[in-house]
Amino acid sequence: MAFYLVMSLASTAGLFFLAGEDFVGAMQLMIYVGGTLVLLIFGVMLTSQKQFVEMKTPAGQWIVGLVTGCALVALLWMAAFETPQWQPISRAEAEAVAVQPTATPIGVALTNGRVDQLDQPDETLRGGMSSYLLPFEIVSVHLLVVLIGAAYLARAKRRSPSAAAPG
Repeated sequence: MAFYLVMSLASTAGLFFLAGEDFVGAMQLMIYVGGTLVLLIFGVMLTSQKQFVEMKTPAGQWIVGLVTGCALVALLWMAAFETPQWQPISRAEAEAVAVQPTATPIGVALTNGRVDQLDQPDETLRGGMSSYLLPFEIVSVHLLVVLIGAAYLARAKRRSPSAAAPG
């Protein structure tokens, strides 16, 4: 089961790479595949109190799953090879956005827009450094949640003194 979770998360990262979103694809691989999956596996392994239960899948469910999977692969195959001259999105084209003196610049910057001047003397600033603000914030909040979850799972369970002492 964990193998299929890794494959689906890695496939989602591949879709981001194909769409030209390298940062989001790399974060998908590092955080979801690397961090969340490891936390999930170790959390299940460390907190399990019972023996693992073996589940048996009926043959009818295997057939339905196989037919559905083959249909989806065929659909993706047709979509991939029938698209004429597919190219990823180019980052070379810049579009000027009119900004009002309100909180609009923050919203525009969060949604991958540029609010700086296009005639900046510095090449780094002219290239636009504000394009990954929202994905970066989402990644940082997700990492914080993963760290809190890992700390919660790793803490030692203490017994109450009244239960430990015979009375």
